[in-house]
Amino acid sequence: MPVKRVTPVPSDIEIAQMAELLPIVEVAESVGLSEDDLDLYGKWKAKVHVDVLHRLKDRPDGKYVDVTAITPTPLGEGKTVTTIGTSLGLAYIGKKVITCIRQPSMGPTFGIKGGAAGGGYSQVVPMEDFNLHLTGDIHAVGVAHNLLAAAIDARILHEMEMTDEHLAKFCPEIPRLNIDPNSILWNRVVDMSDRALRNVVIGLQAGQADKPLPEGAGTLREIVAQLPHGTDGVPRITGYDITVASEIMAILALVDGYRALADLRERLGRIVWGFSKDGRPLTAEDLKVAGAMTVLMKDALMPTLMQTLEGTPALIHAGPFANIAHGNSSIIADQIALKLVGPDGFVVTESGFGADCGMEKFFNIKCRYSGLIPNCVVLVSSIRALKMHGGGPEVIPGRPLHSAYTEENLELLEKGLPNLIQHVENVQKFGIPVVVAVNRFKTDTDREIGVVREAALKAGAFDCAVSEVWAKGGEGGAALAEAVVRACEQPSNFRFLYPLEFSIKEKIEMYTAAGYDKLPLCMAKTHLSFSHDPKLKGAPRGWRLPIRDIRASVGAGFLYPLCGAMRTMPGLPSRPAFVDVDIDLETGKVKGLF
Repeated sequence: MPVKRVTPVPSDIEIAQMAELLPIVEVAESVGLSEDDLDLYGKWKAKVHVDVLHRLKDRPDGKYVDVTAITPTPLGEGKTVTTIGTSLGLAYIGKKVITCIRQPSMGPTFGIKGGAAGGGYSQVVPMEDFNLHLTGDIHAVGVAHNLLAAAIDARILHEMEMTDEHLAKFCPEIPRLNIDPNSILWNRVVDMSDRALRNVVIGLQAGQADKPLPEGAGTLREIVAQLPHGTDGVPRITGYDITVASEIMAILALVDGYRALADLRERLGRIVWGFSKDGRPLTAEDLKVAGAMTVLMKDALMPTLMQTLEGTPALIHAGPFANIAHGNSSIIADQIALKLVGPDGFVVTESGFGADCGMEKFFNIKCRYSGLIPNCVVLVSSIRALKMHGGGPEVIPGRPLHSAYTEENLELLEKGLPNLIQHVENVQKFGIPVVVAVNRFKTDTDREIGVVREAALKAGAFDCAVSEVWAKGGEGGAALAEAVVRACEQPSNFRFLYPLEFSIKEKIEMYTAAGYDKLPLCMAKTHLSFSHDPKLKGAPRGWRLPIRDIRASVGAGFLYPLCGAMRTMPGLPSRPAFVDVDIDLETGKVKGLF
């Protein structure tokens, strides 16, 4: 092992920095990759060439395991910890395994969530690299996205100022698009939580902000529409999203590795960013910008190879949010990993948030495009999170946990079990065996774990195993790994929950007329409840789902209705996580990440 376990367990970053890492070329060699298959980014990480797939195309795939969870709570379920720990456990019992997970956004890393490299003795390392810039894929997404945004506003201005003859003279490749400025769907992006950028006015001319407004000018939108355009652009109201909410990030995660560059180019070209004044959808291909966007995204097609604390390989690729987009790492990484491990090996991947968010989208969107079918689902739960779903006391950051969460309380636990049961039933609807993993904390009692196990098995789970990977690494995941191996040997009857021929209604008529009504749906909803309301815990009944808007990610290949107050740009909390992040000037080590 590259790291020795000590008690009490130190902080995540201390553990990660104590690890004696293997050179990444050695990690690559352990799964049959040579240095010629890699683009090295220092000693500890490398991008893997996508054409590895063509060399291995005739090798049978390994077993495919998706890790999901109950509905998240502030107490945490340990989904990424368990994802990595399941891989460590499989390696511990002698199986060849690769972990495939998303790259985290720096918005949550510096906001409230912290990092996403796992925790304790179940981490991907170096965790600083993982949680920060990594190999630049998120930056590539942001630049490609904002190039399209700049191209849109430049074209609006040029079409207002130029005749058809001038347009044909200076840019004959793009005929007049007759853009409706009020129909623009494409915000700009930045990979930081910045609520002040959610709604902005762009295109103001120099000195315009100091000029008086006419009396009775009307609403802000009406005022902006009356402002003159000039060299600084056409004034309009728009906004910013966080970079990982970009459709380009969703596209990156859904590209088919066997035709990666061509598929990326086609998908970017299909992006719908607005409409013409006569209602025609306008695409990146119409603006002739998709080729340049592809150039910016070319290297981002390669997943990044890293390692766990026990030296097993991990492929990090793409990072779409699960409450906004489909919330899964890339098809490319899964395809490569399944070929590398071969028929006797395992690939463990993770879906964002609960089984009603990331896992549902994993099956109905990602698996629909990849054609890959998991052999097993691991559903992560924790005793304390279930107690919170049972109506436990409020959890306030910085204050000690209420004794209800640290002492045995079977009554409160049983009240929270409907959330677990509903998630087990959700997995079963897809026809895949499910193993419930109880992420054990030191305060959990055997009787509490027994209650969860009994409920899970009664609900139809194949098995329920205790996971202690945070404290014990692979050794603590051995029992879970054994259950996963047995579950993967079971017959399955996979099915999608809905056919693409199902119709969508009313406001979606615009997308139906444009031919997009046969795309799958990606519900953009809170991850904190089965419903649209994060305050409704457990397994609520009798609620109605409000849809306030619907948007199209045509390049990625889905429509996403916005449910309730769902936002595409997070905000920083009153005490952001970045307050604790700094650098030791003597050693050069990062400190304060978690």
